[in-house]
Amino acid sequence: QVQLVESGGGLVQPGGSLRLSCAASGSIFSIYAMNWYRQAPGKERELVATITSGDSTNYADSVKGRFTVSRGNARNTLFLEMNSLKPEDTAVYYCNADIATLPGGRMDYWGQGTQVTVSS
Repeated sequence: QVQLVESGGGLVQPGGSLRLSCAASGSIFSIYAMNWYRQAPGKERELVATITSGDSTNYADSVKGRFTVSRGNARNTLFLEMNSLKPEDTAVYYCNADIATLPGGRMDYWGQGTQVTVSS
């Protein structure tokens, strides 16, 4: 069984910063791409940032230059550094990962989400 647990969300003023973390645990053989998604009220879930097992990154146009995705040295942790936050960044942020498990199998896993609210 695999779990993804996010942390670091909260309330921040416009222009502020937050750092989200996601830790993967369980019967993990290997973790491939890891992603951050977000879902605002009344909107569809959208892909925010991706980092591959080779540390290539990709970002949604709306966050380029403001958000930075990274993985920890242990490779089972995912971070999202968010700067210059705007009210439109308000959403529940979800960690997602493509994981191969022991004794065998591979699928997408999701965290429970962490709320980010940008408001004055």
